[in-house]
Amino acid sequence: MKIIKYSELDKSEFFKNSDFEELACIKEIIEQVKLNKDNAIIEYSNKFKDGDFKTSDDFLVTEEEIKKAFDAIDPKLLEAIKKAIENVKEFSLAQLNCLKNLELEKENSIIAHKIIPLNRVLCYCPGGNYPLISSAYMTIVPAVVAGVKEIYLTSPKIKPEVIVSAVLSGATKIYKLGGVQAIAGFAYGTEAIKPVDKITGPGNKFVAAAKKEVYGTCDIDFIAGPSEVMIIADKADDAKIIASDMLAQCEHDKDARAYLITDNIELAKNVEKEAQEILKTLKTKEIAQVSFEKSSAILVDDINQAIKLANKKAPEHLELIFNDADKLKDKFTNYGSLFINKNCAEVFGDYCSGTNHVLPTNGCAKYTGGLSVFDYVKIQTYQKLDEKYSKELSKIASVIAQAEGLDGHRLSSELRG
Repeated sequence: MKIIKYSELDKSEFFKNSDFEELACIKEIIEQVKLNKDNAIIEYSNKFKDGDFKTSDDFLVTEEEIKKAFDAIDPKLLEAIKKAIENVKEFSLAQLNCLKNLELEKENSIIAHKIIPLNRVLCYCPGGNYPLISSAYMTIVPAVVAGVKEIYLTSPKIKPEVIVSAVLSGATKIYKLGGVQAIAGFAYGTEAIKPVDKITGPGNKFVAAAKKEVYGTCDIDFIAGPSEVMIIADKADDAKIIASDMLAQCEHDKDARAYLITDNIELAKNVEKEAQEILKTLKTKEIAQVSFEKSSAILVDDINQAIKLANKKAPEHLELIFNDADKLKDKFTNYGSLFINKNCAEVFGDYCSGTNHVLPTNGCAKYTGGLSVFDYVKIQTYQKLDEKYSKELSKIASVIAQAEGLDGHRLSSELRG
């Protein structure tokens, strides 16, 4: 970890958002799936080792596979998954209750909106070396709470623990597909797959590029990049906690980043020392060490400089471990999720506190929040007018239509005047 003064920081580089990598193969794969449908998915899945499929009948997780997954799961893990799902569901329900149908009465007329759940969604859960159990319930549970009718989960080379998580969360169907071909299949539909209204969930750079490409055919949550955490802290005796939180983020990916923002150089030095000690026995050292070495501690003059830096960087995760953090929390406005005081391990947000772990990265927190129940509903307006109010609106609309030169609009309005 580099330790650098804010005054010496290369700000153009630090605040620069990573350019989204254009991958030439993405469009070709998507076009082939659109053209050859199931056969293309089978071909690419086998080619990229995302699965071993002979026919489209192999796409779905079977009842037998579900039974085996539940039979094999550790009881302690099963109970932890259930509790985590309960917390995510409780928070999602509270969020949904913030949304209300609205009817604005104007004389005998109504201007209104309705909250309507999406019809069919795909929740994508990455494959890889580790079973991302939490990504299943983080994407599925808010959709269930929102009232989505059909909720599909897909994960390449799906792990039994992910199957259990998906079933407990309420997935309608569970697929074994992954990669660009899976994103294309669910966006455009094939003989065996119904097209969805929205695709949510994390994935590697190929999945992210595919989501970007199909956006417009269906909706997506956002395009996520490598994970990141920023920790603003002041006490040297919190070094071990801070080091562990930074390494927890770094172990995700060699491109992940952890930033410590402090006015205490002793804290920065102690965090570096504690991190090196933890790395000696950390099972994910091979990844975490690479990422940590590319991370940094930035020495600021005061808390105001830290606030300015955090709001400009807009990190995915933001931890506040300093005096008066609770009083100053509202001054921080750009982050994926906020963790106030040292009791709030960022990993609690990853797994079980109730907030979602699918969060914006790469500065996107400047304009969006993380995945939530709101992503699975749409707010649609309607109006019902009586004759008197219609005549009043006609006088306004006709004048504006004429000024815009839209004669058909003027006529439509005046016929109601």
